[in-house]
Amino acid sequence: MQGVWFIAAYMIIMNIIGFALMGIDKRKARNGEYRISEKTLWFWAVIGGGTGSFLGMKQFRHKTKHAAFKWGLPILMILQIGLLIKLFIQL
Repeated sequence: MQGVWFIAAYMIIMNIIGFALMGIDKRKARNGEYRISEKTLWFWAVIGGGTGSFLGMKQFRHKTKHAAFKWGLPILMILQIGLLIKLFIQL
């Protein structure tokens, strides 16, 4: 049971980071600054920040025209939420 709460806390932190990275990259894009690579954005999304990255994409209207983000992040989000639900049901 303790491990499930650790995983939940981990996912929350990863989602906060994913959300923040989308906002930071959007700000950098507007200011013409050096950008966060798509590889880095995907990395944080895949290791647990899929929901935060998706919500950041929507909130900041960032990467919404990129098919990989437009379709990939919602799929990743559903998979990650499904995993959490499965873990909590097994308690």
